[in-house]
Amino acid sequence: MSARAPRLVIGGTGSGCGKTTITCALLQAFVEQGLDTAAFKCGPDYIDPMFHSRIIGTRSRNLDAFLCGREQVPALLQRSAGRDISVIEGVMGYYDGLAGTSSENSTADIARLTQSPTVLVVSAKGMSLTLAALLRGFLQFEQNTIRGVILNGISPRMTDYYAGIVEQNTGLPVFGAMPTDAACAVESRHLGLVTAGEIQNLKQKMQALAQHARDGLQLDALLALARTAPELQEQLPPVPICGTGLRIGVARDEAFCFDYADSLDVLTRMGAQLVPFSPLHDAHLPDNLDGLYLCGGYPELYAQQLGDNRTMLAQLRAAIAGGMPTIAECGGFLLLHKMLTGVPMADICGGTAQMGSRLKQFGYITLTANSDSLLCRQGETLTAHEFHYAQSTQPGADFSAQKPLRTRGWQCVHASDTLHAGYPHIHFAGNVPAAQRFLHRCQTYHQEAKR
Repeated sequence: MSARAPRLVIGGTGSGCGKTTITCALLQAFVEQGLDTAAFKCGPDYIDPMFHSRIIGTRSRNLDAFLCGREQVPALLQRSAGRDISVIEGVMGYYDGLAGTSSENSTADIARLTQSPTVLVVSAKGMSLTLAALLRGFLQFEQNTIRGVILNGISPRMTDYYAGIVEQNTGLPVFGAMPTDAACAVESRHLGLVTAGEIQNLKQKMQALAQHARDGLQLDALLALARTAPELQEQLPPVPICGTGLRIGVARDEAFCFDYADSLDVLTRMGAQLVPFSPLHDAHLPDNLDGLYLCGGYPELYAQQLGDNRTMLAQLRAAIAGGMPTIAECGGFLLLHKMLTGVPMADICGGTAQMGSRLKQFGYITLTANSDSLLCRQGETLTAHEFHYAQSTQPGADFSAQKPLRTRGWQCVHASDTLHAGYPHIHFAGNVPAAQRFLHRCQTYHQEAKR
């Protein structure tokens, strides 16, 4: 079955060129026009989709060929079929992919896999004719779907000047320019931008960006370009129904906010009910849980508050020690340490964790199980990624991590029949057998609890 899915990829010449700003401006402008709008993010990023989601009112989703599998990327995008427009924000520079030496899983790769036209964001500051040379390089480097340009950080009076250089020397249309507006800037910290929920005047900032988009960008032309994208025919493969009647507690609050919508959807498609709870604010776990998923986030920013919630920590400790199947990723893993930044935590994995001044691990990895455990049998693999500043005295050694296209590897993850806890993030859309194995163990726990 095929369906129309008008869509655009917003790529960029590199990190910091303005992809997120322009994506948010377009999303807000399209929403204000009354268009049924969807949003996606290339790669494993959690924070940019939070901004998308706040604007469009529904979850933004990730398109990641490494984590989810190349064959699934068009199918995940196909779920937006029937919407008026989907805006897909790129990652890093347009051709930056695995290991920094391959374009695989780059924005260009995702655009090719989904047959989505790309509009390239470029800052022309400090350039004139060199801008045309730069864009010619992008066009000639590899097969691509680049169909136009948006100029960022350009004053309105200079738009025609730069547009003339681009169009006369590359043949690419310029769909307008966005000015620099300090009032719309979003602060950054160690894992990227601050989260959308932390910005008091976010709505006003997004509305101001939308006004800049209406003033400076050719919105109708961008919509017309999006409608040239071919129909999508791919469908997500079925998953086994093995979680019927199971209740999985999912940590979700300011401290634990890094999860993938499509990853959690795998669990619900398998029949499980996801029950949100807050380790930060709730005194007790939800009733009648059969499993726990503790996602990543910023627990280090709320360490004292988490530590003061002694009832919740005690319940987590008792549930996990009592055999409740549990997945704890990155921030969730930090919660299971004995100490986080000097504050007592749940003490399931032992060890202490402190924040470092630089990234400890960064990027995609393949995990190989060193023994049978909750998610894998010995020798089986998971696709994953790590991105953290925190350093643990006990990172675990039940899986072997290997960087793709590189020789570097290390040991990580605490794993048992009922626990998978470590820094790596996984995506169930690309690791369906692991999700199935997790729910089977939750079913066993459910049955044992009834006795």
